[in-house]
Formats: sequence, structure tokens, C-alpha cells
Amino acid sequence: MNEERKLIVSSSPHIRTPRGTQQIMLDVIIALLPALVAAVIFFGVKPLIVTCVSVISCVVFEFAYRKLLKKTDSYMDLSAVVTGMLLAYCLPYTFPWWAVIIGAFFSIVLVKQLFGGIGKNIWNPALAGRAFLLVSYAVLMTTWSDGPDAATFATPLASLHAGALAPDGLWNMFIGNIGGSFGEVSALALLIGGAWLVYRKVISLRIPVAYIGTVAVLTLIFSRGNNHIMWMLQNLLSGGLLLGAIFMATDYCTSPVTPNGQLIFGVGCGLLTVLIRYFGGYPEGVSFAILIMNCCTWLIDQHTAPRRFGVTKGKKKEEAKG
Repeated sequence: MNEERKLIVSSSPHIRTPRGTQQIMLDVIIALLPALVAAVIFFGVKPLIVTCVSVISCVVFEFAYRKLLKKTDSYMDLSAVVTGMLLAYCLPYTFPWWAVIIGAFFSIVLVKQLFGGIGKNIWNPALAGRAFLLVSYAVLMTTWSDGPDAATFATPLASLHAGALAPDGLWNMFIGNIGGSFGEVSALALLIGGAWLVYRKVISLRIPVAYIGTVAVLTLIFSRGNNHIMWMLQNLLSGGLLLGAIFMATDYCTSPVTPNGQLIFGVGCGLLTVLIRYFGGYPEGVSFAILIMNCCTWLIDQHTAPRRFGVTKGKKKEEAKG
């Protein structure tokens, strides 16, 4: 037969899958919806408005940036939608719309697109945006209300930071009937979303389990309350621990790819979270813990990469030096 065949030489990866970025991001959006529903139930329509402003701003900024620089459009991959939702979930439902737009600009343009777009950013864009807003608008970011049009009050995490158990019951903390960033309050909704991501094989359990498990062990051993179990449970159910461990620490491009590296990454996030919660100026440590570990991802991957077949340790060291 005179059939012509072409040899195509290309760089890795060579494994192809029918599930692209858009499908993965759609699964993440679906997983985030229960937390939004819970927020609307407990806080009214305002969380939905903040989320819409954040999502629309992120999509517009990504579209405008890539058009301005004459790059291929990427807004259809839905990654900007996910960033917008995660950024909104880290905010109080009373957060002003103009500040949401500023946070979206920082997340998309400065953290994501200036590094080259999806897959090339060093830090999780939504977390970096939250950290920027916390530093820039600390009062707005730490003003909570107990339900629509109610007076401001301390969150469970603020009580824990002061060294006392929160007055909120565990059931209210589990379902989300507490104050705080509206996308973080319902542990039940976040666990449902996490179960969906695991079922769809979007994430593995290594990072979330290592992260949450480390926080559980450390807060149990170094309890500041008389009831060690209650102190641990309240630490797990308050703040952004579950949102961060399930949806942000597992970000593909800012977390390790090796199995052992993911465990190390999760343990590091948990350790830093507890240290910041116990000794930091802010009650919450999740955002800064994950951002710090994002900087270590390349180093963790480098030292946990499996040895290639036929390559000895000595040869591997020589290649690393050369």
C-alpha cells in the first residue's frame, strides 16, 4: 500500500482526554452552587448580587485584556467565572460593588493575565484578590452582619482568635447560620460541593484531607479551650478552611502535581493556617497560608518527582546541577 503517514513531533503531554478546561470549570461551578444557595437562604439576595458583580467583572476584564493585547479569547473556558465566584465567596455580603470590581481587576489582570493566563499564574487569583482587598479595605472586609439589615457582630473565628469558644452551636456552624464571608459559612454546602468534585474526579482527596487533618490534629493538641474536641470542631467549621481546602488549595496550576507533593502541600497549608490563626494579627490564616504554599509548589514538585526509569540518584543530581 502507498498510504502516506505523517510523523507529528510535538512536546508533551501526549495523553488526550475529552474533558477540557471548560468541562472541568463547569464542574467546579456546579460544586460551588450549594454554597451560594445556602448564602441566599441565610443572608437574602445580597450574596447573589455580589457574586454576579464579581463574575461579570472578572469575565469583562479577561475579555478586555486579551482583546487589547490581541491574544486569543479565553473567557469561554469559564475559568474567569470560577475566579469571580471564589472571590465573591471570600467577601461579606455587605461588601460594596465598587470594591468588588477592584478586587476582580486585581485577580484577573494583575495575578492571572500578566503572568500569561490560565495555567501560568503563580498564585490562586481569587485568594490573591481577597488578600489585596483585606489589606486595602480591612474595615469593609471584617464587617459582618447577622442576617439582612441586622447589627454587626463578631464571627465564631473572631471569638476563637480571642482565645474563647464561639457561642454559636455546632449545628448552626455546620449548616451556615452564622456570620462571616457568605461563601464560607455553610460547611454542609461546601462538603456537598467537594463530594461532587471528587465524584467527577476533578480533585483528589490528598490535599483537602492533609490540610483539614493537619488543622484538626494541631488544634486538638494545642487547644486553647477547656473542651479540646469542641475547640477543634469549631476551628474546622469556622472561617474559610473548608472553602480553601476543597476549592482553592486544589487549584491545578498553583498546587503540586505529584501525590507526595500534594500531601506535603496540604500539611504545609494546615500548619501555616494554625500558626496565623494563633499568632497572627488577623483571625483567619487560610488565604495567606495557601498563597505562601503556592510559592513553594515548584520546589515541592522538584523534590517529590518520581525517578525516571534507568536514572540513578547520582545521575539525577548531575542533571540538576547541569
